[in-house]
Amino acid sequence: RNLDKAQQKEVVPLRSAVDTSTLPAPDLIVVMGPKGVGKSTLIRSLVKLYTGHNLVDILGPITVVAGDRKRYTFFECPMDLYSMADLAKVADLVIVMIDASYGFEMETFEFINLLQLHGMPKVVGVLTHLDAFRSVKTLQNTKKAIKHRFWTEIFKGAKLYDMMGTINRKYRKHEIKRLSLAISRIKYRPLVWRNAHPYLLVDRVEESNSTSADDHRDGLRDVTLFGFVRGTHLKSSMKVHLIGAGDFDIAEASALPDPVPTPKQQQLQLQQAGTT
Repeated sequence: RNLDKAQQKEVVPLRSAVDTSTLPAPDLIVVMGPKGVGKSTLIRSLVKLYTGHNLVDILGPITVVAGDRKRYTFFECPMDLYSMADLAKVADLVIVMIDASYGFEMETFEFINLLQLHGMPKVVGVLTHLDAFRSVKTLQNTKKAIKHRFWTEIFKGAKLYDMMGTINRKYRKHEIKRLSLAISRIKYRPLVWRNAHPYLLVDRVEESNSTSADDHRDGLRDVTLFGFVRGTHLKSSMKVHLIGAGDFDIAEASALPDPVPTPKQQQLQLQQAGTT
């Protein structure tokens, strides 16, 4: 009981509202669901809402600017156990997509169990394929049964949103706006392990072949990883653990200009360039 009370009192350190030159890393939103449930369609719809651009293929994490101090990184969760375990450790918000015409699948229960093991981040649900129902009574009963089961797995009162159908490979605009409004209002829980360790979701990898004959024979490569550091500060003297590869020493760690600046950051950079 004392540990639970101490966890509830813990707060995430917030940056000063005056300092707009640097912002924390974007919130990581993981879109999870079985194959064919509409994960890619949801991400395309959200990106269209925030940026106005139409995506064709979704490859890796996608970061968008959602306001003066808000940025989101959307990641489509692959349906293998290793990826599910990795994303359960770093997700700030999980959007669980459920095919209403089929119901819950085993992958959804597995992923929820993994989330519980790693601290249980915020979770919202999205019901898709609701346009497959012809009877209003059947639709209402199905939604009621899925909501009851979802509340049993997450908590009573967990948010569940509806997606009635698609238009031009995207969900309807008013349904996506309602979901985006809920995302903007969510306050994330502080998780102990994340506040005590630096971790990084790699957005881009660059690998260069070694020119030395000895290095070439030994198979050595110089690998550069790019991404936002979350948690605490990452120092070059630390060891880094690459999932599935082992522990390595960091040759060099350097800060780069923000690749996804907000409008206020861009304005401040222009003012600083004008003064200099």
